[in-house]
Amino acid sequence: MTWRRGRRLGVDVGDARIGVASCDPDGLIATPVETVKAGEGSIARLVALAQEYEALEVVVGLPLGMSGREGPAAVKVRAFATALAGALRGVSVRLIDERLSTVAGQAQLHASGRTTKSSRSVIDQAAAVVILQSAIDAEKTRGTAPGEVVEVATEGNDG
Repeated sequence: MTWRRGRRLGVDVGDARIGVASCDPDGLIATPVETVKAGEGSIARLVALAQEYEALEVVVGLPLGMSGREGPAAVKVRAFATALAGALRGVSVRLIDERLSTVAGQAQLHASGRTTKSSRSVIDQAAAVVILQSAIDAEKTRGTAPGEVVEVATEGNDG
């Protein structure tokens, strides 16, 4: 398999904020988009962004522990990703390991001269950029899409 051309969104899900990043159709670089307030309306906003950016897929960071095990945060993100996948029609959602993405995002912001205090509003976007860029790089290196596809539970009706 070669690179699947098309825009992708990267999502860093947190309890208070959700960072969003996007990439160009050729997957050259991931860039920050916005920070969405977590909670009511966040899924609808992400669906709107996926439509606006004509996203091929949405890559959601799965916060595994350093041991690789899933803890309470991963359970929450998995549930969020499942709800998002159910709301997105025709756009796949993938979960990828996001260990240290926030740390890497903070380091990049710090290297660009931003203090921790001044970067609070964009740290989630920076983490989403790291998540998306690592997914892009993994797909281009391996030739296959990274992570796991979030399956949507199908019920007897179409809604």
